[in-house]
Amino acid sequence: MPHIMIIEDDPAIREELALLLTNEGYQAAAVTDFTNVAEQAEKAAPDLILLDLGLPGRDGMALCADIRRAGRTPIIFVTSRDSAVDELRALSLGGDDYITKPYNIPVLLARIKAVLRRGGGPAEPDVLEAGGLTLHLTEGTASAGEKSVELTRNELKILAHLMAGGGKIVSRADLIEALWDSQIYIDDNTLSVNMTRLRAKLEGIGLPSFIKTRRGMGYQL
Repeated sequence: MPHIMIIEDDPAIREELALLLTNEGYQAAAVTDFTNVAEQAEKAAPDLILLDLGLPGRDGMALCADIRRAGRTPIIFVTSRDSAVDELRALSLGGDDYITKPYNIPVLLARIKAVLRRGGGPAEPDVLEAGGLTLHLTEGTASAGEKSVELTRNELKILAHLMAGGGKIVSRADLIEALWDSQIYIDDNTLSVNMTRLRAKLEGIGLPSFIKTRRGMGYQL
């Protein structure tokens, strides 16, 4: 699980980024004490840093230079400064990418994945297997034996979250949170509809009882 450090002084943006990254399967840690930030980054040894420019104390440009002197941790600037001069300077100081606010979430996530790949960060699994089911994340399909079925985005995320749980009970609240981001919110009733459709698809490929309901607790494979 890639570890991403967020260096952002706006609490709302910081919390939004942390939630977004956690829901996407990353380990997110946000800096809240802006003294000795470079030392904090060196000690944490993250796989990637999201760095704002307008920070208290040393600004993002100076911090990038400090971090670069200590190592080669990939850095993506996420900032409201949209001038070409700022972008050029940030990249020349060692930044790996430059994204302006307000950012487009799918674009931000795609840039993060691209920078992690270039930096040799931990590879995300493309295939999950459990109980005779194979989930192909890139293809958006689930298969059992010779049978296969296409899944919607929500069905894919529900199944991936349950399979990643390793057979543990996953609460409805955890599933709803896993399906939430700044563009879509899945409420309790919508989760039930998605679960019903997903179970029907799994039954169609020979796994009628793959997802069990644990009354009052959630779901379990």
